Amino acid sequence: MPYNISPLKQSLSLLLLLYIEIPQSYSQFILHGTFTRISLKMDVVGRSNGAKYECLLFDMDDTLYPLSLGLNLACRKNIEEFMLQYLHIEETKVPTMCLELYRECGTTMAGLKELGYEFDNDEFHAYVHGRLPYDALKPDPVLRNLLLSMPQRKLIFTNADKAHATQVLHRLGLEDCFEGIICFETLNPPPEPLDSIAAASPEAHSNGLIETRKQTSNSKILCKPSLEAMKAAIQIACVEPKKTLFFDDSARNIASGKAAGLQTVIVGSSVLVPGADHALGSIHNIKEALPEIWDDEVGKQLQLELLIQSSAVETVVA
Repeated sequence: MPYNISPLKQSLSLLLLLYIEIPQSYSQFILHGTFTRISLKMDVVGRSNGAKYECLLFDMDDTLYPLSLGLNLACRKNIEEFMLQYLHIEETKVPTMCLELYRECGTTMAGLKELGYEFDNDEFHAYVHGRLPYDALKPDPVLRNLLLSMPQRKLIFTNADKAHATQVLHRLGLEDCFEGIICFETLNPPPEPLDSIAAASPEAHSNGLIETRKQTSNSKILCKPSLEAMKAAIQIACVEPKKTLFFDDSARNIASGKAAGLQTVIVGSSVLVPGADHALGSIHNIKEALPEIWDDEVGKQLQLELLIQSSAVETVVA
């Protein structure tokens, strides 16, 4: 008789092994029903049974839904309007400048900041994403079932802000399919108020701390495809790169992910790009292209259940 673990029992049991440990510098990491780190015993399970992948790291826009829906084009149009109306950049220069900054700096927003333009991050995101045609996004039950059937941890890694990421996942019906979201606010937490820093450290004025915080308040935006952003995401997610599968539609993000040690999947292309280990014409082809994600799932669940039972006894005794 096949061994079957009740989803409810498994979910409740897993909570015995989970604990909250959010890195202080990444307090904006969004959680969806589980915590950011799993105890070492959970980690031992994955390693002891030789699991090929322990975590799946997904880009969101144009990866979980197709580019053809038009959100990417609408987003670029909104960015250009923001540059024209709020930053007063010459209209004839805006389209080329928007594209060049995106190519050179990862995002147009990051490029504008590097050039010295001052604007509120939240206001930029509200203007650029707040007017997107979200109605084009429909629930995707096929993708939802695929994600829920995957035994690994699953996380979103996007350059977008929290509000946009939440909206997209909600529209796709995938908001409960991921453990958490690494987004703009995660990699670029707002600087602490200067008065709170001074209050926390009486020596702040004498040791240069206030000046340092002033400088970092306008520091370079951290985003894909920078290697620094990739390494930060790996640290936040607490994953082993070689056992983490990274899905993205951007060839440059894939190359950077590979440089950071991740296993990589280019999405939206049936042809491998530099740094890609696998290629998916569509995210819906994942089971055919990567059956190893589901390999030995029952065996892993059995071993996990045995460890959970043992840990539960230890917890009660302690």
